[in-house]
Amino acid sequence: MSMSSADTLKTKKRADKAARTGTKPGRAARGASRGSRTRRAWDRGNEKLLDTLRSIGFLGPSVTGVAVFFIIPFLVVVWYSVIRSPIKPEFVGLENFKNVLSNATFRTAAKNTIQFSVVAVPLAVVLSLVLALMLECRIPCKSLLRTFFLSPMMVPVASVVLIWQVVFHYNGTLNEVLSVFGVERIDWLKSSYSQVVLIILFLWKNLGYNMILFMAALNNIPKELLEVADVEGASPVHKLFNIKLRYLSPTILFVTILSLINSFKVFREIFLLVGAYPFEDIYMLQHFMNNTFSSQDPQKMSAAAVLMALVMVGLIALLFKVEDIFGKDVEG
Repeated sequence: MSMSSADTLKTKKRADKAARTGTKPGRAARGASRGSRTRRAWDRGNEKLLDTLRSIGFLGPSVTGVAVFFIIPFLVVVWYSVIRSPIKPEFVGLENFKNVLSNATFRTAAKNTIQFSVVAVPLAVVLSLVLALMLECRIPCKSLLRTFFLSPMMVPVASVVLIWQVVFHYNGTLNEVLSVFGVERIDWLKSSYSQVVLIILFLWKNLGYNMILFMAALNNIPKELLEVADVEGASPVHKLFNIKLRYLSPTILFVTILSLINSFKVFREIFLLVGAYPFEDIYMLQHFMNNTFSSQDPQKMSAAAVLMALVMVGLIALLFKVEDIFGKDVEG
């Protein structure tokens, strides 16, 4: 027997004897135990490091894209809003914001944008919810109605705008129909009715997607609650306000935020309808910033963009607070 085998046999005998007599293991055994724990800790540390590297690898492209195309440009806009000019970067504090707020064109654009959002966003949320509830019931022509409201999602914006131009032009279809009944022609896009035309366009374009979101949320309401309410003799109105709307609160929040953002992006449709300088009632904040950019005034444009971002963040925070108050008892 070799010397190493003899040493190994002696070590095993000492360990067996220690186990039988209840004595503590020797120094070699304690050293082996500490080494095993160290290796396990090292393996766990390596595994955590590998998990961290994998997470960075997966998140890296998305974080880089958001930083390059959103965060960094917004920080540049904030910097432009507090300096005199890019050529002369002198810090001026709130002077650019004061100049913007005192600008009559900006006030007109802000007033029109607020007025449009106050009317269009609640209508988009309420009407899409009503349509979802209606399509949940057994009604005739359900497929036809669903197709009608989903069709704008499949049609390019330019085509939708072309339809609106054909219908609401001074020599368009609507005026031709009204003239049969003796109504004088109206220049819909250059009159006090222009914002009504824009609201109708906004609703037709966005109701279908919002309706799909509400229909999906209605299908996720626990059927047991509705069955219990039916057994207890609850009326449809009671079920709507005390069960359905409570469970729909997260979706209502999401649809409201989505509609609010879309209402601030309505510039595209107006630009395609009437160009960069529309009638005064549909001159929005996006027109102001676009025309300011064209006139090469980045300070005024940046200040307006920062103010618009602050208003949006404040409104969204308020909506989250309201949803937390009314929907916290049904979440989770």
